[in-house]
Amino acid sequence: MPDSQAAADKKASKPDVPVQLIVFRLAGEEYGIRIEQVKEVTLTPEIARMPKTPRFVKGIANLRGDIIAIIDLEERFRLRTSSNEPVTGVTYTMALEAKDYTIGIIVREVPQPLSLPAASIEKAPEFIQDLNINDKYIEGIARVENRIIIVLDMLKLLTPEEIMQLKPKATSSAATERR
Repeated sequence: MPDSQAAADKKASKPDVPVQLIVFRLAGEEYGIRIEQVKEVTLTPEIARMPKTPRFVKGIANLRGDIIAIIDLEERFRLRTSSNEPVTGVTYTMALEAKDYTIGIIVREVPQPLSLPAASIEKAPEFIQDLNINDKYIEGIARVENRIIIVLDMLKLLTPEEIMQLKPKATSSAATERR
């Protein structure tokens, strides 16, 4: 028994592993995505609108030779006062990479890196997750001094149906080569 108690004490005294986030603002609130899910941040490239896509999908863009879907999270989360209100001025695109796809998320200012202890990210309250049965994309809530940062799970931002709709077809790379 003393060995198992010593192991438990050692585990408890282990320093908290830091979490690296990329923090950005949407409608005045701070959001974060784990840095390992962010491929790059760039000025928003020219966007070509796609028919029959959800409103929050602004279109597709050529990002360093890859055709990716560009998403407006303010529209996705219904944070904008009017869905007809256009995104104006200089914007940036965060390219987020999953196993099978890459998407771009429009942000209005340059996202900032932030390192914080994993213990400072609390599980999202149940009532928040229960409000949107299909939307389990909130990983947790980080408290940093007087800031509250909503930590998103990029892999759950889109439904499987939306992912299938946005995945590039085999012909999209051929179209890129013709340019």
